[in-house]
Amino acid sequence: MCTPALDVDAVRARFPALRSPVAFLDGPGGTQVPDSVIDAIAAYLRDSNANLGGAFAASRRSDELVERAHAAAGSFLGCSPDEVAFGQNMTTLNFALSRTVARGFRAGDEILVTRLDHDGNVSPWLELAHDLDLKVGFVDIRDDTTLDLDDLERKLSERTRVVAFPLASNAVGTLTDAARIAELAHAAGALAWADAVHFAPHGPIDVAALGVDVLLCSPYKFFGPHLGLAYGRAELLASWRPYKARPAANEPLGRRFETGTLAHELLAGFVAAVEYVHEVGWEAIRAHERALGERFLAGLPERCTLYGLPTMEGRVPTFAFTVEGRSPREAAERLAERQIAVWDGDYYAVEVMARLGLEPDGAVRAGFVHYNTPEEVDRLLDALEEL
Repeated sequence: MCTPALDVDAVRARFPALRSPVAFLDGPGGTQVPDSVIDAIAAYLRDSNANLGGAFAASRRSDELVERAHAAAGSFLGCSPDEVAFGQNMTTLNFALSRTVARGFRAGDEILVTRLDHDGNVSPWLELAHDLDLKVGFVDIRDDTTLDLDDLERKLSERTRVVAFPLASNAVGTLTDAARIAELAHAAGALAWADAVHFAPHGPIDVAALGVDVLLCSPYKFFGPHLGLAYGRAELLASWRPYKARPAANEPLGRRFETGTLAHELLAGFVAAVEYVHEVGWEAIRAHERALGERFLAGLPERCTLYGLPTMEGRVPTFAFTVEGRSPREAAERLAERQIAVWDGDYYAVEVMARLGLEPDGAVRAGFVHYNTPEEVDRLLDALEEL
């Protein structure tokens, strides 16, 4: 069966920001949004801007929106709508949920994180360790930036309570074997706690197939508004005592972890973002992104040093590299002068940068999503050659 081809021109026509001359290769830090997301947010503020639970029409429409948003989240993550919770962002949700699960931890219990992680899935555990006298261990990565599963097995113990890990590195694009990590964690009696922020725009997520207990992501990384989204396995959520205001409902399960009033207009944008991704289709998205990544890797100038896997096997199209004779900041500034948006620094991937010897300046990071074009890849390669 042939993979459906992506109509990139039709896709780009739906993104108002892409009408500018800028090549937005900054997707790893946050993607642009299609017109349907913008329209949904504006429509909510025009027609339905009210709090929940009222007897009047605008409030009832807000109630219905919240239901639709949880249903959309369930369809996006492959779980029940009752198992999801929205929050300000992934990091805020992770601080809250990590503190909730830690109500049952004892001094000397262990958390394992990885050197591939964004710090949003590291610092919450470090802070808990500080407060509760826990231990945090770091699972190493190999020189090629793949996660060392042998090191994970060595470090698991009967005191391990959580194994926190990413589905994909936000710095170097490397994928992890999430199902195997979850299997190892469960065999040791620990929870599998996944950061899917960077993977979410690049492929489908099925929490049941992955076997994870908790998974967090950020809709603004997959063409939606600035929100955080979390999944928790129903049995697990039911066993936790939430931090919440007393009148807030305990059911559905996930909502007991949504503190305060949600950003309803952003939920409307989230629903539109999920609908948009489903319309485009993951097969077309993945095939197009793989072609872009292969084009970049084949044309990377010799005076650029790539950090991470040298092919598209085992990775998403996010690339960290340095340019000989230029600091990462200087290279990013020179590219910006050419209307090419990329990132520099450590992108909160503190452990990765330390492991690769890239402190304190980090590296240049370019990332491709489905609305990027082969011509934009060539623009980047040509500009790097000039640098």
